[in-house]
Amino acid sequence: MPRLDELPFRTPATVTGVAWDTLTDSESRRLRNLGLDDGVQIELLHAAPFGRDPLAVKIGRMMVAIRRDHARAVSVEVIALETAAE
Repeated sequence: MPRLDELPFRTPATVTGVAWDTLTDSESRRLRNLGLDDGVQIELLHAAPFGRDPLAVKIGRMMVAIRRDHARAVSVEVIALETAAE
């Protein structure tokens, strides 16, 4: 499964898992507070021009910035085009 940091820009995907053990308690809490969890629809929107960190990510209907290291902990599955259009 691809990770969120490997997802092509503007490609809808579903979160299939998060490696919570690779994150600190405060990082995990922040990501959960932002709505990041299994089954959530997510989309990588933008990356900073130098170093590509942080990343702009759409979680549900909300756009947030997260670190590339945090995005590496998120496994995703690309949503088929006909499913994404519904």
